[in-house]
Amino acid sequence: MEEYPEEMRSPPVSLVAVAGCPELHQTVSTHLHSLQPPINSLALPDLSKISLLIASKPKDDQIPRPNPDGILKRDWLLKHRTKIPSVVAAFFSSDCVSGDPAQWLQLCSDLDNLKAVIRARNIRLVLVVVHSHSKDDITEDRMLALRKRAEMDSKYFVTFAQNDESELKQSLHRLSSIFAELANTYYRDEGRRIKTRIEKKIYSSVELNVRYCFKVAVYAEFRRDWAEAIRFYEDAYHTLREMIGTSTRLPAIQRLVEIKTIAEQLHFKISTLLLHGGKIAEVVMWFRRHNASYTRLVGAPEAVFLHWEWMSRQFLVFAELLETSSATIQNISFLVGSAERSLTEWEFRPANYYQLAAQYLKEKRTSLEVAVSISETLNATDSSAESVVPSTYVGQFARLIEQGNEFVMQPLTDEEYIHYAISDGKRFQDSFEIIALLKKSYDYFSNLKVHRIGAFCGFQMAREYYGVGDFSNAKQLFDGIASLYRREGWVTPLWEVLGYLRECSRKQSMMKEFVEYSLEMAALPISSDTGVQSSRKECGPAGPASLLQKEIIHNEVFGFIGGELGLTETENKTDLKVTGDNPLHLEIDLVSPLRLVLLASVAFHEQIIKPGSSTLITLSLLSQLPLTFVIDQLEVQFNQPACNFIVVNSQQAPSGASGVDSHRVETAPSLSLSSNRWLRLTYDVKPDQSGKLECISVIAKMGPHFTICCRAESPASMNDLPLWKFEDRVETHPTKDPALSFTGQKAIQVEEPEPQIDLNLGAFGPAFVGESFLVPVTVTSKGHDVHSGELKINLVDVRGGGLFSPRESEHISMDNAHVELLGISGPEGEDESDQGVEKIKKIQESFGLVSVPFLKCSDSWSCKLEIKWHRPKPIMLYVSLGYSPDGDDSTAHKVNIHKSLQIEGKTAILISHRFMLPFRRDPLLLSRTKPVPESDQLTTLPLNETSVLVVGAKNCADVPLQLMSISVEADEDDIGMSCSVQHGSDRLDPAIVVPGEEFKKVFSITPKVNLPKLRLGNVCVRWRRDSGTGEQPGSTESSVLTKQILPDVNLELPSLVVSLECPPYGILGDPFTYYIKVQNQTHLLQELKLSLADAQSFVLCGSHNDTIYVLPKSENILSYKLVPLASGAQQLPKFTVTSVRYSTAFQPSNAVSTLFVFPSKPHFKMVDVGEKQTESLAAE
Repeated sequence: MEEYPEEMRSPPVSLVAVAGCPELHQTVSTHLHSLQPPINSLALPDLSKISLLIASKPKDDQIPRPNPDGILKRDWLLKHRTKIPSVVAAFFSSDCVSGDPAQWLQLCSDLDNLKAVIRARNIRLVLVVVHSHSKDDITEDRMLALRKRAEMDSKYFVTFAQNDESELKQSLHRLSSIFAELANTYYRDEGRRIKTRIEKKIYSSVELNVRYCFKVAVYAEFRRDWAEAIRFYEDAYHTLREMIGTSTRLPAIQRLVEIKTIAEQLHFKISTLLLHGGKIAEVVMWFRRHNASYTRLVGAPEAVFLHWEWMSRQFLVFAELLETSSATIQNISFLVGSAERSLTEWEFRPANYYQLAAQYLKEKRTSLEVAVSISETLNATDSSAESVVPSTYVGQFARLIEQGNEFVMQPLTDEEYIHYAISDGKRFQDSFEIIALLKKSYDYFSNLKVHRIGAFCGFQMAREYYGVGDFSNAKQLFDGIASLYRREGWVTPLWEVLGYLRECSRKQSMMKEFVEYSLEMAALPISSDTGVQSSRKECGPAGPASLLQKEIIHNEVFGFIGGELGLTETENKTDLKVTGDNPLHLEIDLVSPLRLVLLASVAFHEQIIKPGSSTLITLSLLSQLPLTFVIDQLEVQFNQPACNFIVVNSQQAPSGASGVDSHRVETAPSLSLSSNRWLRLTYDVKPDQSGKLECISVIAKMGPHFTICCRAESPASMNDLPLWKFEDRVETHPTKDPALSFTGQKAIQVEEPEPQIDLNLGAFGPAFVGESFLVPVTVTSKGHDVHSGELKINLVDVRGGGLFSPRESEHISMDNAHVELLGISGPEGEDESDQGVEKIKKIQESFGLVSVPFLKCSDSWSCKLEIKWHRPKPIMLYVSLGYSPDGDDSTAHKVNIHKSLQIEGKTAILISHRFMLPFRRDPLLLSRTKPVPESDQLTTLPLNETSVLVVGAKNCADVPLQLMSISVEADEDDIGMSCSVQHGSDRLDPAIVVPGEEFKKVFSITPKVNLPKLRLGNVCVRWRRDSGTGEQPGSTESSVLTKQILPDVNLELPSLVVSLECPPYGILGDPFTYYIKVQNQTHLLQELKLSLADAQSFVLCGSHNDTIYVLPKSENILSYKLVPLASGAQQLPKFTVTSVRYSTAFQPSNAVSTLFVFPSKPHFKMVDVGEKQTESLAAE
């Protein structure tokens, strides 16, 4: 499309001329270009120069010639777009209009000359009077005289003001509106004038009819009347098609060239306008008809290359039009669905037209080569073609001859024109243009994921690269196409592609790739009659796909790998051969296309064997090469190198395996491999190491310096050969036993040897939270020596939870279960971590790796695992011992012994606590009289009063425990300033607590500071297992500290404190005093009501009901005389104290009101049982 001139590629734009006042030209031109649609302008500084720009219309154009020399003039469209304006605007300064008579006469003279020039071409005129100053005043008479002189309507007589920005914008807007109106009128009138000739058929030849239709369409484009433009372009196109075979104005070849050139321009115009209107389906249908109309107009045989070049250009231009159209991609799905147009999706894709353009360009190249060879045969020279230039008319050429002082166009004969076209065609290299077109198509199809047609375009492009000698790019493309053809199973196209790849490798001296492609071609499923079916004009450098050609390639490649033939390099003329300095090695994996060449199947006859036992293995080889070939040597490789062995051909010299050391050598009667016939070989293998034994690969050696390494495959899981899957061939099993073919594997399991080592875990009983639990591990040799022994310890949660280190995660979540491996102690109790890194390799929270020293037969070694529980959780302890029985062989497989032990982690001590008030002393706490939700209930202690804390430690274990001490300790904050805790000695003697028994200790707590909440600290119980006289297995001698946080308590100052005082016991008949004390700790007067009830066992002396008043911060004491009347535990008289202010009452409990009465006075004796410890005994 770039070959077309600019006036063809872009729509016509109205042209106006501006003369006079050059200082305004830039402003006016800029404004006109900013319009939609824009208007181009020509600028003349003076009106006198207008005749130089607009020449008078020649008489030849006014009177149609009966026999024109051509159809379309080459420069007509350019002339109307750049030289002939539709409107001329004459700018006059106001000084010239209102000036002296000389200026007025000059103005009138210039105006008359301008009228004379534009009248011949019917150009419209606009007069613009420019006011240079705001005070310019032009008389009405002068304005009227100037308008009459110009013979124009007052509408087109404009005053141009430029005093300020707003007036300038108004003037420009008014002027542009007039230009647009007059330009539209001019092009409409010109179109009507020529349209009248067409309607009245005022033309003498068909050429003029085409020319007139073209001009009317162009004038319609100037006016943006796209429908009329398309209609007249189509009329010109159809009329031009009728000229073929009827016009005799030019020689036959040049006449057809002219018609095709003009038809190409008309088709381009029509397509552009249809695409501009968004009519995608219509433009595709139009191109289909255009192609059908001219595809068979080949012309003379000697000029056929011109036709193919023209056809290629049609598809190229149309592809570029579709690619640049913004509406193409959006509407494809809708347009394809319209059945009435019968369009396919590919007709809307530019890639399809790029591909066809390249195809026609290849036809042109072929035809041009034939024409060039004929021209060279006739000894034609190119000197006469240098003077040929394009003629005045579109599609014509002439010879430029100098006659005197001027040049004259001389018509050409068809022979001269053909000679010029051949000379011009020889200057271009069509291959690079073809590659560029195919690359566009290839990239487009690749982006659309259309791989098959994309591969076809890539194949055509690769052949062009091959033709121009760019073998690197050609090979890269051919490789990608070959991969697709292998997946699709297209044998014949793959044969052709491999032929090109083979030659590219030869040209680039790629010896390995040359052999690979040759072997793959020789192994393709080509039948004997395929060569007849595939014989066509182009079959590639490898020739037709046939069985004979396969055998030729087979012999050639085996002659090359055997060193008999060489690979000749074209550029350096060197002969490459497979030698000792230049060996060749090929790899065939499970997805390689060379599986057709050599397929190795390996099957063990057993699945599990013991170490040192032998088993049979069957090695099967299959090849699809057309001819029988002989393998010199086979090397079978395993993952255990000690099992590798070599198979040599017994018919050849035994020196074939001399280069391999320490490998077992077997012989075979014959190693010849025929086409599609299994070669089966069975040998025994004796592994010494336990574990998995797998055959990895089979290396076949053919010739002194060529080897193929083929990956071993199991018969049970072996895939079919993709290209041979649906071929008519006899299929046999890899092994003689069909069952082994379906179940055979290339790997077996070698069992581990029986261990002769005893691994014992000596721990028993549960482990307790907080203590260091010891697990004895003993290793005893019963027959094997232990070399390089390693002991692995793993702690696993029985329930599947995680075992985390408490040092890292306890501060984040206290709900996680934690078990920690602390360390490992040696046989004598020393810490193995002090023995260096060679002893202990790694100790983690739940994993340990420990080295075991060398042990002889009957020796033993032991260690102890120290495990600590931080939460009650059952765990599984896994201990694995790995050792080597033979210390001399460092590669020997290790023997593993595994033992496991489930250990239950339990809580040994359960700590409980409760708060009590002092005996017969009760404070009144108002918070206890209010209802509080249970979730918010906290224990409330009286301030400055002594409370009793009872701490219990219950043995939840199954063994007796020794309690060392029970204490209450503060947290980080010191509670000594806010609370006083009193108790006896922390240490016990120690106390033995049997399972299920609870030990209690009493503490006195006196809060001193009034705080909202008081933190009492932790209860700390230090204990250990009761080992008696001996050592307790599974535990250490050190004590265990168990802590429990005491809950926070509320503090409250009691309002009243009621206390009772009486003797500790009574004597029958002896009176004693009973005191009731009420203490008021508030700053208010307290009114109390007291009532005392009678008791059957006592005689009471005192008031039964009374009201007392207790002063602030004072105490009131009431006393009563009581005489016991009965012995034993008796209830004291019940009393009730009621506070009027707080509406609360107090009555002591039965335990507080109980007193024991002796029948007579008792006698006691004191016994000293130790320092600060007394014991009371009742007298008999």
